[in-house]
Amino acid sequence: MPPAVPVPPFMGAIAATHASGFDAAIFGAPHGTPYPGINNSVHAGAPDAFRKAVAPDIGWLNSWDWDLGGPLLRHGQRVCDLGNLKTKRSDGEGNRTLIEHTTRQILDAGAVPLMFGGDDSVPIPFIAGFSEHPAIVILQIDAHIDWRHEREGETMGFSSTMRRASEHGHVWRIVQAGARGIGTAREGEVRDARDWGARIVTSRDIHHKSVAEVLQHIPEDCDCVISLDCDALDSSAMPAVAYPSPGGLTYTQVTDLVAGVAAKARIAGFAMVEFVPQRDRLQTAAFTAARIASNVIGHIRPRPR
Repeated sequence: MPPAVPVPPFMGAIAATHASGFDAAIFGAPHGTPYPGINNSVHAGAPDAFRKAVAPDIGWLNSWDWDLGGPLLRHGQRVCDLGNLKTKRSDGEGNRTLIEHTTRQILDAGAVPLMFGGDDSVPIPFIAGFSEHPAIVILQIDAHIDWRHEREGETMGFSSTMRRASEHGHVWRIVQAGARGIGTAREGEVRDARDWGARIVTSRDIHHKSVAEVLQHIPEDCDCVISLDCDALDSSAMPAVAYPSPGGLTYTQVTDLVAGVAAKARIAGFAMVEFVPQRDRLQTAAFTAARIASNVIGHIRPRPR
């Protein structure tokens, strides 16, 4: 068997072991909190799939990027790639501790944490990691609202992400964009989300009106954490998810949301989850997801030095 080919750092990033001296830090979180009988390891290869997807473009960092209006690192931002955390398929508690600790370390170093999951339970500890820093607004871009208190007896799984986020004192607004189709939310969960104050903008709303329907709910000059579930995108562009469904957002709508947040607020963190590499038969979905992450990097401003 030939030796494994090393996976390069994500495009524009430098391999590192610590975020000190960088403006943003990427890390992979292959596993989150599993449900009984549900195999969450189908998402484990996603972080490396994203890195490999843009590896051929690493030599073109100085080329003009038409999504950004200039080269990727046109503002002089410095980005590191810390590699993947040593999470384990069945160790939900251990995985959460590792993800939260890593997020805190990156924030304490003065950098913006960029996490590649993993299933949609990994943002739970990621969001918890912001508790000792300025309060945040969350923009969740997702086909589902994730407001279940529990599922299969587990309260930290991927159906409960925004419910758990709502319980944190440092989360003062949640904006949810892209809901469509059928998810695990029942009438009670929808009511709970709205009663808490979540701004829910459906995929249909965005298609009929524009991303401005979402961006109007992002306050000026706030710290905004973007949590992107890949199934927010339409199944034609993103088949490589656990539950692909029609009517989703386009690549341009998602990148317009990223640019819109950056134009009126600060991108304080980014999590991208729910990608299933085995379903990416044409290997174009990973590139689409990686390009969205590149748009996030391109909109992060360097910190004062």
